[in-house]
Amino acid sequence: MKISFSKMHGLGNDFVVIDAIRQPIKLSTEQIKFLADRRFGVGCDQVLLVESANQGEADFRYRIFNADGSEVEQCGNGIRCFAHFVREQGLTEKDKIQVTTNSGLVEPEILANGEVRVNMGIPILEPSAIPFEAKQQATLYTLQVEGEEIDISAISIGNPHAVLQVDDIDSAPVQTLGAQIRAHPRFPQRANAGFMQIINPEHIRLRVFERGVGETLACGTGACAAVVAGRIQQLLAESVKVSLAGGDLQIQWQGDGQVVWMTGPTTTVFEGTITL
Repeated sequence: MKISFSKMHGLGNDFVVIDAIRQPIKLSTEQIKFLADRRFGVGCDQVLLVESANQGEADFRYRIFNADGSEVEQCGNGIRCFAHFVREQGLTEKDKIQVTTNSGLVEPEILANGEVRVNMGIPILEPSAIPFEAKQQATLYTLQVEGEEIDISAISIGNPHAVLQVDDIDSAPVQTLGAQIRAHPRFPQRANAGFMQIINPEHIRLRVFERGVGETLACGTGACAAVVAGRIQQLLAESVKVSLAGGDLQIQWQGDGQVVWMTGPTTTVFEGTITL
């Protein structure tokens, strides 16, 4: 089977994006792993499928597969690439589209400067809905990790996140502690682990260890979760620049019951075909 694809990235968080409307396909776990392999395949953090909408008045359906083949609910950098892909490929002429995901509806909009602004929905803080095991909702939760206690915020932006505040992300144990948080039993569906350094109320630095991928150069939902975590602790302003290894995102959240807005760039690297 030969398929066409685009290689794209959002701040270095890279994707193989596939039009599954004009070339209907069903990928196996092994095929996804092959596409994501940086030595034998194309190489990416996630494989994104563009499908026809299957409900309501949405324009498209968006499916996300990690490099290990697991399907996940949401990807913030990916949805920005998705919006540019459907425009570049002539699948829509709209600047603003509605896209269904496994976690609900998202609405990306291509701005005049080429960046994409996305309504990421209302963040989920109720533990059972994240999901996260806790007796009741709290601003911070204490996790037991390797015999030590750490304080995290638990938030879902369509996918589960643990956010830990650190003094310096450059020296933070992202690889070791990130892997332990990701697999912690209190997160039954695993979690993305974010390490947040607050520069000032309008600027943070962030590293994220993602489920099924490991540390990435950028994580859109992780940036949203970090700002929400900082806001509920009354540490951050309503609009925050989030600096990741691959570049900056602007995240806005007014507070409880309000949607999170994410704005940032995308890049198309190349297009190609590959035989699976």
